[in-house]
Amino acid sequence: MLEIEKIKEFFKGDKLAQYLGIELLDVSRGNAVAKMVIKDEHLNGINTVHGGAIFTLADFTFAVAANSHGRVTVAINVSISFMKAVTSGTLTAVAREVSLNPKIASYTVDICDDEGELIAIFQGLAYRKRDKIVI
Repeated sequence: MLEIEKIKEFFKGDKLAQYLGIELLDVSRGNAVAKMVIKDEHLNGINTVHGGAIFTLADFTFAVAANSHGRVTVAINVSISFMKAVTSGTLTAVAREVSLNPKIASYTVDICDDEGELIAIFQGLAYRKRDKIVI
């Protein structure tokens, strides 16, 4: 099985992503794309998408990109900036690797709506363990 196929298979086990309806669309070394169709359960008290749902979409996409090299990689620091509220449609997260070294890697995730408008920007710093991804 190719490394990328292993990564896709590995992340099928993410229970929270499954629960929220997050779908992995694409993965390549250092990059990932995922989407989430907005449903009522994603909305907060003022009927906009809950920041936690947006964060989880971004965090999942970051995790896939960070682990795409086949090594277990975990977040050590993340931040998110919300740019615009959204109430319906589909959110797409695009993660890209900014830097990579033997122990630390950095990623940016852009979350956009159906019109391609930027909803949030997520920055993630990851620690690369020695362990290999095992399925």
